Amino acid sequence: MSQQASVIVRIREMILRGELQPGERVPEAAIALRLGLSRTPVRQALPVLADEGLLVNAGARGFAVRSFTQTEIIEAIELRAVLEGVAARTIAERGASRALLRELRETLADGDEIFAKRHLVEADEDSYSAVNATFHRQIAEGAGQNFMVDTLERINRLPFAAPATIAFDQFNLARMYDLLWYAHRQHHAIVEAIAAGEGARAENLFREHVYAQKHSMNLWRTNPAKPDDDAGRRSSRKTPQTGRFGEESRK
Repeated sequence: MSQQASVIVRIREMILRGELQPGERVPEAAIALRLGLSRTPVRQALPVLADEGLLVNAGARGFAVRSFTQTEIIEAIELRAVLEGVAARTIAERGASRALLRELRETLADGDEIFAKRHLVEADEDSYSAVNATFHRQIAEGAGQNFMVDTLERINRLPFAAPATIAFDQFNLARMYDLLWYAHRQHHAIVEAIAAGEGARAENLFREHVYAQKHSMNLWRTNPAKPDDDAGRRSSRKTPQTGRFGEESRK
């Protein structure tokens, strides 16, 4: 990875992890100092992040972190569901390879381990987020459509929109167990539909699947609440969205 690409990844992480807040200016000098670099690669990286939609212009040659409305987040999640549904249908109708089905079932088994104890603990938040991100990445990449993969990658860079974003209600883990167990059972149903060559069923299941993420984050078109209104009760964590669909590019 080139130095510029690495800087883009690292600043993107800072935005998605909330280290740079919506509306906050992104000063070249401070970011360069924080990353232990000169200002030149930072200066080159900021316009790229603006093109991705994570930054906006803020005065002469300056940038600030973009603020996203609840409607924009909902639209991004729903668009992702449509594209992933098409990906699942494409795989089912074309015929999934044995290698892909094996990978998907290994991911399902990882999720099964989380739920085998019949309750959740706080540590399961990161574990399930990683499993969910992996499952969605496997479906997207399994369709073999590069433009779709690139579009989904762009959507997943929006705060709260990626599959790895699950807002845990830490004071009601029993409720979260029911919600995420249902979502994981949908994963199983999607894989079964793909393996059976049932394209329409796989697509419809994926479109319904987005409900779990929206429900966990209290994101509804008729609900004026912000996704972080219950910040004292919920946390919203993401696996680092640093490579294609959350695969870490930097250790």
